[in-house]
Amino acid sequence: MIRAAISFFVLAIVTFIFGAYGIAGLTMEMGRVLLFVFLVLAAVSFIAALITGRAPRQLP
Repeated sequence: MIRAAISFFVLAIVTFIFGAYGIAGLTMEMGRVLLFVFLVLAAVSFIAALITGRAPRQLP
């Protein structure tokens, strides 16, 4: 999800450079929403791990 937020942010910068202000504003808003969703989910995951006392799984 963080990749999607970064992608929308980069797309907003590119469209802003080329002068498409409406598209830049829309993609910036999407990136911002995705970033906040990612941060909320990360915080919930962190709090759940603290409460349950389980360590996160290590990826291979």
